[in-house]
Amino acid sequence: MSAAAGRDAAEPAAWSPEKMIDIAKIMDYLPHRYPFLLVDRVLGVEPHRRITAVKNVTINEPFFIGHFPGFPVMPGVLIIEALAQAGGLLVLHSEGLELAHDLSRKVFFMGIDKARFRRPVVPGDVLRLEVSTIQRRGKIWKSHGEALVDGTPVAEADMMASIG
Repeated sequence: MSAAAGRDAAEPAAWSPEKMIDIAKIMDYLPHRYPFLLVDRVLGVEPHRRITAVKNVTINEPFFIGHFPGFPVMPGVLIIEALAQAGGLLVLHSEGLELAHDLSRKVFFMGIDKARFRRPVVPGDVLRLEVSTIQRRGKIWKSHGEALVDGTPVAEADMMASIG
């Protein structure tokens, strides 16, 4: 079981409700919009170190129409994209940047390593996105992301992004 799964009961002060970021503020940080905005709320952020966010998975998601009819499963690449967006929020929040309104600066997803998928994500699941910084050098950020449902890991990956 993930070490993060046991954190819920006793989060440090940095994870207080005042550190939550709602969808309106998320849209100030990220340029993504429906149907490609895959983070609904940030539960907590510790600048330069880690972020925890959620994606509520509903049957109304447009990808469920074709993936798969009669057995809706969230595509793995979109789970990774949700992790990347959470990681982007960590970078932007840490740097004090709201890029949705300043398109001259962008965060680019540069790479992914060690991606693993553990079980399907289906309508009704609440996808918990936990991203922590591995390394930061200048404009390049390396992070590890883990997606969980009910405390059980469903996907993980190491990611790299750049502020451009």
